[in-house]
Amino acid sequence: MLNSEKLAIAAHLHVLLRRKTGRVTDTEWMASNTEYAAEIIRFARAAAKDDGHADLGEWAAKLELAMEPQHPHRATSRDKLFGMLGGNTRPAPLPGASDSLLGAADAGGHRYIRGIR
Repeated sequence: MLNSEKLAIAAHLHVLLRRKTGRVTDTEWMASNTEYAAEIIRFARAAAKDDGHADLGEWAAKLELAMEPQHPHRATSRDKLFGMLGGNTRPAPLPGASDSLLGAADAGGHRYIRGIR
């Protein structure tokens, strides 16, 4: 998740906490520090439970999802089949396939036909 999205969720939760509980938080620190965010999430959920503010619980859950560590993309068998690991975005041509099967644009590489150079 983008940092700007985390910051937007933190800012919304900050406004809700300020209005409903009087608690002032640091939105930038909340969006960047997982320990601080976890404590704010705990506080918001406790306030939602004790005082009946359901929207605090909803926004605490959103922040919790936003603060989960992002795992790098793991290659699937489909990615391996289509050659995504090596940077090739299209599958290799079948053995014995002629250029006429690939099309004129693919066979010529980066050639312009009736276009601006």
